[in-house]
Amino acid sequence: MSYGVTGATLRVMTHIPPPPAVELQLLDAELRQLDARRAQLLHRRAWLLTALQPVWSAPVSPPLPAKQPRREATAPGVQNVLLLLGGLLLTLAATAFTLVSWGSMGIAGRALVLGAVTLAALGAPVLLLRRGLRSTAESFAGIGLALTVLDTYALHEVAFAGGDGVRFAAAASAVLALVWTAYGIGTAALPRPATTRTTPTTAPASPTLLLPLPAALAIAQLPLILWAIAAGGGLRTITAAVLLTTVIDMVVALRATPKAVRFVAAGGAFGMGGWGVLATGLISLDAAGPGAAARAAALFALAAAGAFGAAWLASGRGLRTSTAAAGGLFVVAALGGMLRAATPADWTVPGYLACGIALLALVRGRLPEPVRHGLGWASGIVQASSVLWTLPAVGVTLLGPAAWLSRAWSGAPGDAREAAATDTFWPTHATTTPLILLAVAAVLALTVQAAAWRPQALAAALTLTWATALTLPTALQLPYNVGLLVPGGTIMALLVLRHRMATTLALVTSLALACLALAAEPATLAVLASLTAVFAAAAWRGRLAPATAAASLTYATALACAVGASPDWQPQHIALLVLLVPATAALLAARVADPTTTKAIEITGAAAALVAIDLATTELPMLALVLALCGVIVAGTAIRPERRNLGYAAAALFVLATWVRLAASDVTDPEAYTLPVAVPALLVGALRRRRDPSATSWTAYGPGLAVTLAPSLLAAWTDPHWTRPLLLGTAALAVTLLGARHRLQAPLVLGGSTLALDALHELAPYLAQVVGALPRWAPPALAGLLLLALGATYEQRIRDARRVREVLGRMN
Repeated sequence: MSYGVTGATLRVMTHIPPPPAVELQLLDAELRQLDARRAQLLHRRAWLLTALQPVWSAPVSPPLPAKQPRREATAPGVQNVLLLLGGLLLTLAATAFTLVSWGSMGIAGRALVLGAVTLAALGAPVLLLRRGLRSTAESFAGIGLALTVLDTYALHEVAFAGGDGVRFAAAASAVLALVWTAYGIGTAALPRPATTRTTPTTAPASPTLLLPLPAALAIAQLPLILWAIAAGGGLRTITAAVLLTTVIDMVVALRATPKAVRFVAAGGAFGMGGWGVLATGLISLDAAGPGAAARAAALFALAAAGAFGAAWLASGRGLRTSTAAAGGLFVVAALGGMLRAATPADWTVPGYLACGIALLALVRGRLPEPVRHGLGWASGIVQASSVLWTLPAVGVTLLGPAAWLSRAWSGAPGDAREAAATDTFWPTHATTTPLILLAVAAVLALTVQAAAWRPQALAAALTLTWATALTLPTALQLPYNVGLLVPGGTIMALLVLRHRMATTLALVTSLALACLALAAEPATLAVLASLTAVFAAAAWRGRLAPATAAASLTYATALACAVGASPDWQPQHIALLVLLVPATAALLAARVADPTTTKAIEITGAAAALVAIDLATTELPMLALVLALCGVIVAGTAIRPERRNLGYAAAALFVLATWVRLAASDVTDPEAYTLPVAVPALLVGALRRRRDPSATSWTAYGPGLAVTLAPSLLAAWTDPHWTRPLLLGTAALAVTLLGARHRLQAPLVLGGSTLALDALHELAPYLAQVVGALPRWAPPALAGLLLLALGATYEQRIRDARRVREVLGRMN
């Protein structure tokens, strides 16, 4: 027996199971009792909530404690600022004393004062470190170091005033570097203070001063450079001193322990190294002979030795790779500079490129992997820089022939370079451009073997090889005919590869070739015919068929224009020849199975038809004929089941051809010509609707209505009398009412539009008077009210639709 059964149920239950009907009555009675009890409890709960509502109001939050003023500076920060300002003021005071008040004391007094102050400033940090006052000790140490500089100046003014100032500065900087180094090492050797109290969470203060050693390293940047200047050395000697200083800084940065020292050494290495390498590069470029180039190469060798030493001694992989790459670039600059001095100017870039490619031999050696990686990067940088140097020549070769579009058939140029650089200049020393591009392409194809990078390398090699073939005639100044044959052969070779990028490059090359051929009439005809045939063959074999088929039809259109222009035909007569292209496109589109290719062919054919229409606009009768022929082509295309919708376009073209023909014949009463056509067309449309109720009104009645309403509207628009507008308005009203009565879209739209335009024409003078009488703010205000009314109507409809949806939801 379940414990959840109530007592009332137990009283009426027996040990013998009752019949199902009796048990169902018992369960229903129990459920009614439970519902009544639940309602009673809910009523009591509601009363309790109402009674306790004032008690459960939001408690009053206790007042927040007053915020303490925020401290904007920490105690150590305030301390450091005070010490820094104090040291700076003392240094300035000592400087003023040395420079201004020097002459009021004798030699002994001056030496005694400066010496005593310097010794006191340098000795104070020792006592302060023993007491654990490290920051104060650093301040006094800085003052002492500054005083040593003033002592050096004072010594020069007293004892060496007539000597060589640069030589004295070199010696003094060296002595100061040694003194400051000894001072820093000496303070580092002091015993740790025994009286310094430390907490378990803080480490005892170190007695080492941080300032002397970095200061010594900073002033150590000067001795070698100053000695080189004092010795009368030129730019090469000073650059060598800078590079030696860079090497020393590099060793210190890699081997020193204090972080401050390593930071200063790294800054000196990068700063001095950049200065030295830049100066070395200028020396190498200015080298007039092999001797000067060899001396510049020696400087680059010194820089490379430092970079390779850093790559060998450094611990980080990124640092080793970057320094090795820098060393490889220095080696290329050294060897390339020597080759530049011994070869003509045209071979300068190939010489550097050869040195960069030679680095790849070291990449396959037994050097450490980061070093080999860095050398590979150096070789890649050299090759990329060489390719960038060739871009102007490639750009002139590729884009320069576009100038012939404005001077077609003006005469063949002397050579390929003259044909390409008609309106621009050929870059200097660019004769070796094809060799550079071919060399880099060969390196990419032969050396990059990794599976992840192999496709990209082959694509880049293909592009560079294409650029080589493209620039070969212009770089070597080959004859004009050869300059046409080489791109043509390149296009055919690219189309044979069956590669998307190759086909793209072929299309780009064909544009340059077509422009280049415009210089002479025979070349234009031959090139356009060849391009049409080549791309047609490529499309037939399925090599990127949509693009190649469109290109073939495009060049066929250009060929038709050129053939028509050759015997000096008028543009309207050339239009008839151009119409062969859309006709051919319509025939081909019906036989091609690929939907993408079909669409490309049809779009290109439509573009050719637009060209023909544009050519025929100079003569209205010929334009009417061209429009009619275009309608025939479109109607033939509409026979295909998937192109049924083009029947509307065909009808529109026929109607437009009719209008143009009427305008060309100066017909003032077009109804005499349009009504005999419109009435049979409407009868045929009615029969069509009777036999095929699914046919739209645009198919049945659209051509017949348009062929008569539009010409009449145009005639009425220029008719000064009232008879034609009245009759046209009446007819348009009748057509509109018939369309509304039978719910036909074409009569409703065409008749309503004609009626509105006819009424606008008749009321135009009165509307102009009304607009002139209205203030200028009235039209914008009326437009605003109209938009507001439309918006309110739209909102009302949305609200009604929402209400209907809610009603239907409640019904469900």
